[in-house]
Amino acid sequence: MDNIAGVKSRLTWAVNIAVLALVLLWTIPTFGLLVSSFRDRDQIATSGWWTAAFPSEQNLTLRADPPDSAVEGDEGWVISGQLLEGEANVTAFGVNSRRPTEFAPGEIAERSGAFIQVEEDGSYKITSAEKPEGSRGTRLFVTALEDPKFTLDNYRNVLLSEGIGRSFVNTFTVTIPATIIPILVAAFAAYALAWMEFPGRSLLIATVVGLLVVPLQMALIPLLRLHNEIGIGKSYLGIWLAHTGFGLPLAIYLLRNYIAGLPREVIESARVDGATDFEIFRKIVLPLSFPALASFAIFQFLWVWNDLLVATVFLGNNEDQLVMTGRLRELLGSRGGDWEILAASAFISIAVPLVVFFALQKYLVRGLLSGSVKGG
Repeated sequence: MDNIAGVKSRLTWAVNIAVLALVLLWTIPTFGLLVSSFRDRDQIATSGWWTAAFPSEQNLTLRADPPDSAVEGDEGWVISGQLLEGEANVTAFGVNSRRPTEFAPGEIAERSGAFIQVEEDGSYKITSAEKPEGSRGTRLFVTALEDPKFTLDNYRNVLLSEGIGRSFVNTFTVTIPATIIPILVAAFAAYALAWMEFPGRSLLIATVVGLLVVPLQMALIPLLRLHNEIGIGKSYLGIWLAHTGFGLPLAIYLLRNYIAGLPREVIESARVDGATDFEIFRKIVLPLSFPALASFAIFQFLWVWNDLLVATVFLGNNEDQLVMTGRLRELLGSRGGDWEILAASAFISIAVPLVVFFALQKYLVRGLLSGSVKGG
């Protein structure tokens, strides 16, 4: 009964669950990255992003003011001050690293003849009968609940201080031409291979299909040598042409299959009316092929935007030409512990591909699958 037309398959629920699981696996880490990019550095280090909306508990090791700040009073020598900045609630404190939560706020702890008291608001008082000596303040272990902290400083640091802004522009400079050029070239080639008769057409189609399986790493060094010989090595023109060459086989393959599936009657009617191949291509084929063009544009844009290998080979690590992926690689080395900087940098890097994908995703399946099922 499952194969009868109009009868719903029993496996539909399994397919829906699998799709939902894949969507969650993709969206949850992305959402977590977005939340982390707005969080305070200390809270990122002490709690997960899923607790960002709730107060977080932090175990802090702090020092009181130095002994020379002690003031003599009726109780003896007193050192007082504030341990925490902003709003925080102390839940416990200690004077020994082995027992950091030994005392509750307001209780009095004794250490080396001094009496230590920490209040819930983070204020403290250390009282001793004799004048304290030494150059360093008493070490205190404090457990505190801090309210959620969200800030735009991470993005300000990334865009203004870390050079990401320049790399962001460089990536656009590489990606936009490297997406448009192969589309234009592939569209002409796909039309010729689909509707124009000339010797060797079948051989060219087979060559394009064969190039799909050739690893681009095999061509990197020979192509770079050629670019250096003709004077376009380590330049934007060189990387545009490199991305164009690496992207053309897939572009021609996708577009040729789509254009070959367009209604033959439309093409033949235009030829009977005296239209040239260029006019047919410009006025009929291009408008009808927009879904296929958009689907390849998504692939090409995402590939070039996220590329590191080709950018490193054909642009290098010049500070003025470093792209986003190269900049993030440097941040991982120099700022590997600053998770708030890395989260903001990574989200800036993926924000543009997400916009492009969601803007054109309705054409993706249409462009890939159109022509696979034809009417009788």
